[in-house]
Amino acid sequence: MSRTTRFLLSLYNMKKKITILGSTGSIGTQALDVIEQHPDAFEAYALTAGHNADLLIRQARKYNPEFVVIADKTEYEHVREALANLPMKVYAGPEALCEVASLDCVDIVLTAMVGFAGLRPTIAAIKAHKTIALANKETLVVAGALITQLCLENHAPIIPVDSEHSAIFQCLMGAQENEIEKLIITASGGPFRTFTYEQMRSVTPQQALNHPNWHMGAKITIDSATMMNKGFEVTEARWLFDVTHDRIQVVVHPQSVIHSMVQFIDGAVMAQLGTPDMRLPIQLAFSYPNRLKSNNERLSFDHYNTLTFENPDPERFPCLRLAYEALRRGGTASCLVNAANEVANQAFRDGRIPFLAIPDIIEQTMENGAFTTSPDLDDYFESDKEARIKATELLASY
Repeated sequence: MSRTTRFLLSLYNMKKKITILGSTGSIGTQALDVIEQHPDAFEAYALTAGHNADLLIRQARKYNPEFVVIADKTEYEHVREALANLPMKVYAGPEALCEVASLDCVDIVLTAMVGFAGLRPTIAAIKAHKTIALANKETLVVAGALITQLCLENHAPIIPVDSEHSAIFQCLMGAQENEIEKLIITASGGPFRTFTYEQMRSVTPQQALNHPNWHMGAKITIDSATMMNKGFEVTEARWLFDVTHDRIQVVVHPQSVIHSMVQFIDGAVMAQLGTPDMRLPIQLAFSYPNRLKSNNERLSFDHYNTLTFENPDPERFPCLRLAYEALRRGGTASCLVNAANEVANQAFRDGRIPFLAIPDIIEQTMENGAFTTSPDLDDYFESDKEARIKATELLASY
């Protein structure tokens, strides 16, 4: 352990205990890599998974957490028996996710679950005054106004893990009192950046899952291909940084070296650069306000000797437009978009609808779903439920 690490740890006088909601996904597995790199700084205190029981078992055996949760109750006996000889508590079900997210001794909760399912345990962690390392963007997409209010009331800070929002967060370090003119969120453009509209009519799930720069889970990779992921990032940025949607710009940057930028009122633009590696923003979320040494690949300007930028095409990628429209409408509009997107995304992956049906289903659901102007938590859940029903009905027309 380096002298710097010893000094930083002395400031806290203990390891940070971390609950990982979604330890078997892309973000969760990389978070465990970070913890493994810094065993004196971080401890995997609780690990949770949705359905991937076998990987969860292997992780539990390797990292020895105090708590293990499998959300799928049908896998409980399998997980419990596999870990019976180890001194850890094993639970199952959505309620258990909320319990390990609010344990008294936990310092940080990494919300790496995919989709709407991450909302309840994130709220539980906020109400328990935990630091939230936010990788589940749907939490703010669905209920941004509610979540930000809960964070203020419970003194629960959110540190973004998405590479784009982490980049903005880093650009704002030490500059919080300076007025922002706009946020500039970069997008790779995904696998179909250069495809014509006609070519996109026949793309396959296998093509869409082949992202040119990032290695991510299936759902978010499809969202990147439609650029809905970027629309969700605009929504997330609106709530994280309290900037209205008309001051958030998306720029396509195929090299994924500049992760995002902030333009201040004097015209100066601050950018954060790095290799496309999610372990950097994960580690920063764990170690903030300090930085720890990492073994990650360094950015080489010999390799990236050309950086290019272009505007996104709203005709070929209408999901981005729909996300902005939902922000303009407010209320439960973004909740409707998220629910419809989850249904359509899965249907495309299953081969039940064509790629270009995804934005159509989302738009029709947003136009006809149960919209509430000033929602409470129950309204969000009701809108989500009804939107999924509507979107599922629309699948039959393709």
